[in-house]
Amino acid sequence: MKVAIYGQYYQNSTEPIIKDIFAFFHSNNVEMVIEENFLKMLYEKQLVNNDYTTFSPSTSLDDSFEMLISIGGDGTILRAATLVRNSGVPILGINAGRLGFLATVQKENIDIFLQFVIDKNYTTSERTLLSLTCEPENDAIAEMNFAMNEVTVSRKDTTSMITVETYLNNEYLNSYWADGLIISTPTGSTGYSLSCGGPLLTPDVKSLVITPIAPHNLTARPLVIPDDTEVKLRVSGREDQYLVSLDSRISSVKNESILTIKKTDFKIKMVEIPGETFLKTLRNKLLWGEDKRN
Repeated sequence: MKVAIYGQYYQNSTEPIIKDIFAFFHSNNVEMVIEENFLKMLYEKQLVNNDYTTFSPSTSLDDSFEMLISIGGDGTILRAATLVRNSGVPILGINAGRLGFLATVQKENIDIFLQFVIDKNYTTSERTLLSLTCEPENDAIAEMNFAMNEVTVSRKDTTSMITVETYLNNEYLNSYWADGLIISTPTGSTGYSLSCGGPLLTPDVKSLVITPIAPHNLTARPLVIPDDTEVKLRVSGREDQYLVSLDSRISSVKNESILTIKKTDFKIKMVEIPGETFLKTLRNKLLWGEDKRN
């Protein structure tokens, strides 16, 4: 078995998680291929000393990999998605952070859940992604033009609101006067969109959410639309530029540019370990506190 390993180092509490994962895979003769920057950090922290094969953002993962193991929080998984891209390699998130809807494996259960991986006792959940194109073309966006959580437009160097003219399948919807606008996938519905008053969607729902950020239009509300809808945005404001973010990647875009957002033709697969479901995470993290039934 061969797995790719990617992670972020946050604090000393992450060290035992990393050591446990490497020890488990070594004892089970699993071949590990490490993201090159992560491996460099592991060497610097003296957490590992063996030689490993590496991969990089410019390296294409292929179907020889069982999965990619992401060590960190949900943000780490979003970055891992840019490494996996359209390869079809599933991602398993080991939670080294706090609140996590994607990184579901907790540090207390690493050995148990990684044994499920060895035994191939898991399923995968396919997650919708959004693509973004800009007219005129923006080089920063063209380089990595997809998002797993959301595409967001927001004001840049001003306290003034922006106007986001919005079209669905080329039909005019609304001009949002707000701090910004979020176009979210079901996966992203638990993130920024939720904090701005958007609804929660389960990962398998075939919908997107349009959520205004601090709208001045008193009647503006989050809107759920089919995920095969093409969304076009034209943003204007007092400054020459505004910000566009694809998950955590941010670029500046000129006023009056046309942004086209639609579902990608590929999906990201998330590994689901028995007993660690989206609904369990929802119960534990968001709605009713710790689940006493486990």
